[in-house]
Amino acid sequence: MRHRVVAPPKAHWLLLCSILAFAALLLGLNTMVLGGFSGDETAAAGPSADVPPAVVSGGALIDAHGATPVARRPKDKTIALTFDDGPDPEWTPAVLAVLARYQVHATFFETGAHVAQYPDLVRQVLAAGHEIGNHTTSHADLRDASTLRQDLELQATDLAFADTVGAVPSLVRPPYVATPASVDNGEWRAIQRIGAEGKIVVLSDLDSGDWQRPGADRIVANATPRDNRGAVVLFHDAGGDRAQTVTALERLIPELRARGWTFDTVSRSAGMTAASTPADLRAKVAGRLFVFALHLSGFVAKLLTTLMIAAGVLAFARTFLVLTATLSHVRRGPRERGPGRDPVTVIVPAYNEEAGIEATIRSILASTHPVEVIVVDDGSTDGTAEVVAKLVSSQVRLIRQRNAGKAAALNTGLAAARTELVVLVDGDTVLDERAVRTLVRPFIDENVGAVSGNAKVANRRGLLGRWQHIEYVLGFNLDRRMYDVFECMPTVPGALGAFRRSAVLRCGGVPVDTLAEDTDLTMLLQRDGWRVLYQPLAVAWTEAPATLGQLWKQRYRWCYGTLQAVWKHRRSILERGQGGRLGRRGLPYLLLFQVLLPVLAPFVDLATVFGLFTEQRPVLLGYWLVFQLLQLIPGFVAFRLDRESLRPLLALPAQQFVYRQLMYLVVLQSVVTALAGVRLPWQKLHRRGIGELRSPSGAEAVTEPIARHPVDNPPVVRGSRGGRAAR
Repeated sequence: MRHRVVAPPKAHWLLLCSILAFAALLLGLNTMVLGGFSGDETAAAGPSADVPPAVVSGGALIDAHGATPVARRPKDKTIALTFDDGPDPEWTPAVLAVLARYQVHATFFETGAHVAQYPDLVRQVLAAGHEIGNHTTSHADLRDASTLRQDLELQATDLAFADTVGAVPSLVRPPYVATPASVDNGEWRAIQRIGAEGKIVVLSDLDSGDWQRPGADRIVANATPRDNRGAVVLFHDAGGDRAQTVTALERLIPELRARGWTFDTVSRSAGMTAASTPADLRAKVAGRLFVFALHLSGFVAKLLTTLMIAAGVLAFARTFLVLTATLSHVRRGPRERGPGRDPVTVIVPAYNEEAGIEATIRSILASTHPVEVIVVDDGSTDGTAEVVAKLVSSQVRLIRQRNAGKAAALNTGLAAARTELVVLVDGDTVLDERAVRTLVRPFIDENVGAVSGNAKVANRRGLLGRWQHIEYVLGFNLDRRMYDVFECMPTVPGALGAFRRSAVLRCGGVPVDTLAEDTDLTMLLQRDGWRVLYQPLAVAWTEAPATLGQLWKQRYRWCYGTLQAVWKHRRSILERGQGGRLGRRGLPYLLLFQVLLPVLAPFVDLATVFGLFTEQRPVLLGYWLVFQLLQLIPGFVAFRLDRESLRPLLALPAQQFVYRQLMYLVVLQSVVTALAGVRLPWQKLHRRGIGELRSPSGAEAVTEPIARHPVDNPPVVRGSRGGRAAR
């Protein structure tokens, strides 16, 4: 793998953006149409001066088409029963049963959302001789709605009717508008816009108030006319518990009939022509597409809701698992015994590491364990080799080769090493003085083939640095404690890891066919029967990407390389011993929490955002707070165990809004790249060098030897020309 810089495949971005945009469109449709409503309809307090007197004093049927609005009402001693918000699978059949028993026809004003959801009920209403009307798609308040929103609400409902019954209703009842006497300016403007489309607006002369559920007696009293004038009476067959409505109808109809009243639909009671018109082919086709999209959006919303619940359960399970394993790991205590004072070879592959290579070498030489340093310059085009050449001594060797990639450089160093134990260190890493000594302790066990160190972020002052610092401590290092306990370590990081040289050579050296050579090598060793452990007290500080672009390139390579390694070692799931533990424990954990959930997470986030505009807002906010808690608790534990300041955890909530989404997109891009069969070349990041960083107090670095570093503070060293490490 040579060091190259390539742009991500643009087709993958197009696919990703298209999928996310399509999902957002469906969720937007679902939120607008199926977001839900309470069914409560509170009318305005009174009429406005701009409403024509003929409307205020006229009947509930308003034809606002033309210069002079016309208001009419049912014939005297005639009741037009109307039912809003349906159809509803529970209450609409109950209402229809009462009407059928008394042979009464009524008018049902139905929402487009419910028409699309329950088309058979709409057909049942028409088959029983009743008529239908438009009650908007999502039960939207049209009083202050824009013309576009009003058109969408009414036309979408018409499309739903066109697909369901092949007809478009001429009657419209705007939600939240009760009687003509209560019409205000906003309502009148909405009525005028509806009338301009040739529709008849149907309000109500009497509001039963059943949506308030005041009791059957009160509903009957509200629905009983005070004189002999005909009246349109408002009821509801959806939007909540309508048991009181059904009971009131059982009493109201026979009582009024006994007093000489008749019942009919709105159109027939007012002497109108047909209440609906046949839908043309274009309307039927558009209606079919709309209903299909609505059903699809409902399916996607339910699916994402299920995924949200599953993600919450998995987050809780992961937190419990990691904390339990961490407790077990801590109880084991540090591994104090070691294989003696035999020298250890530290191999540093370097490509264009001029900015930080001197600090890396000096920190290695300051180790409390005897070391030999081999720097393999992999065809650098800057002054890396020249900087190292000035440091060459009996302890430091420089090997130069043509550019062949990091894995090849590591194999060159392994071939040149003269010791059984080797430590592999990146060229941008600064070691704690005790890191090498701590790393080699577990090798007294002859079954140990590799030991992972504890890599920390050195450049953590900025927000991006703090976010990566949190990820390293909370994610990488806490997970490694769990992997250690369950004996399924997937990765010994390239920044700091120790290996048994003979074990690596027996596996064929460092693999060169994947981008994540550290993960690939770790898995190879375990499949060969070697144990891989974690030493949290073996600390090194590494330079994390300083920009979002550099971070993207690094994590893109990591994730893509991990996918390569998982696929390469997929057969380990069938193996026994150490390889089987990796295959049946480590690989599923990697795929579940580092691939599958991140792939689905952007869609879950979309569902959460759109859900905030529905009645589920309190539940979603509670879910988010619990999710934060499930991250904060392990974060507190991880930072305390690593003896880190807790202050960076204050940036944890903000991390959920930018950094987490970036990591999700990295995984998505990597998965699409892998599925497309594209081979991603090595991508070299620009390094400033840890030596350019400043101390936590903001002061310039001093010349205190690195050998005095405590493990819980990042080093600050001068530049690559003769400086020394300092706190």
